[in-house]
Amino acid sequence: MKRIPLFLVLLVAALLGLTLYLGLAEDRTDAVAPSPVASPELVARGAYLARVGNCMTCHTTRGGADYAGGRGIQTPFGTIYSSNLTPDPDTGIGAWTADDFWRAMHNGKSRDGSLLYPAFPYPNYSKVTRADSDAMYLYLKTIEPVAQANRTPELRFPYNQRILLAAWRALYFRPEVQRPQQAQSVEWNRGAYLVEGLGHCSACHTERNALGATRENDPLGGGLIPILNWYAPSLTSAGEAWLGDWETQQIVSLLKTGVSDRAAASGPMAEVVRESLQYLSDSDVRAMAVYLKALPQTESPPKRGAAPEDSDFLRLGAKLYEEHCVACHQSNGQGEPPGFPPLAGNRAVVMSSAVNPIRMVLHGGYPPSTKGNPRPYGMPPFGSLLNDQEVAALVSYTRNAWGNQASIVSPADVQRYRSVPLD
Repeated sequence: MKRIPLFLVLLVAALLGLTLYLGLAEDRTDAVAPSPVASPELVARGAYLARVGNCMTCHTTRGGADYAGGRGIQTPFGTIYSSNLTPDPDTGIGAWTADDFWRAMHNGKSRDGSLLYPAFPYPNYSKVTRADSDAMYLYLKTIEPVAQANRTPELRFPYNQRILLAAWRALYFRPEVQRPQQAQSVEWNRGAYLVEGLGHCSACHTERNALGATRENDPLGGGLIPILNWYAPSLTSAGEAWLGDWETQQIVSLLKTGVSDRAAASGPMAEVVRESLQYLSDSDVRAMAVYLKALPQTESPPKRGAAPEDSDFLRLGAKLYEEHCVACHQSNGQGEPPGFPPLAGNRAVVMSSAVNPIRMVLHGGYPPSTKGNPRPYGMPPFGSLLNDQEVAALVSYTRNAWGNQASIVSPADVQRYRSVPLD
């Protein structure tokens, strides 16, 4: 067996000592407050805030009891299982205090002081106020307790060494409650609080680095969602999902119902609308829309369209479009919104990443069923009818017809996402 160099041993020891020190030092930021007193109004408020945070979706397995945990969150480092949030005293949060719950929300620490993996989006939830955290705690204490033990994360080495989270947090996490900006309106500030905090929009709509942290220099700048392989478009780039040129009501409609005359929600966003956003108050959805519409626009990279040598490929795509798509999306690509969204001028079609339109053609597209749109129209899957070359040609055609301009999709691009699961 080879001897490990002494400097490596000392380096590892130093790093472990540093991470332990950083982890213990963070305890000084933990706040203690008087125990909140439950009231029907506070419990109802907490239930509403849990909807805003979409807590039940991650903390409930398919077919399982609400909030009992156990849902596997797939990450590039392995699988992390959501925890039991029911008030069971042994396996849930029945023995937790409001201070314990606040530390989890604000500082990303469990009741025993162990550091939580950021698959739980505490970098966003840290911005939630103590009053809102207490309301959520009071609500969770009222739901039916379920005895279901929490599952140990299944992570690869060295990511399964929880102590190393202290170093990750030192690099990428600072507890901070959202502060209103005095120069902005009350409505804008409310929208910022919801989008950046409980709504944790940046968890998907921001690219992540090699260690799984969102890139601070490009918040809401778009990124491929790890493992799920859906692209969450940039909310600041006019070439993607920037909403500055939308009417506020169009944004409200998309968030509240899943459809608008500009676009429709699908993939992971459809789940967010179905399980969370449709239940928000009209004033809160409008506040989010006002904030999103006001996001500063970033420069879009120049688009490279089809080349002359792609003409035969595009003719194949046009033929396939005529056979399979024209009945709903029309020959001019204008569609019949909101049921059949337009493809002409649709930025979701011409983004630099073509993964979403590829997946839509392969697996179909289905907006969520919501109170405002209870019977949504769905797009059937064509993956069993079309081979990789045909799907590539069809998607490439929609990205370059009716004035659209975007790069050509290759059969290899299609093959990459053909076998990717839907969720």
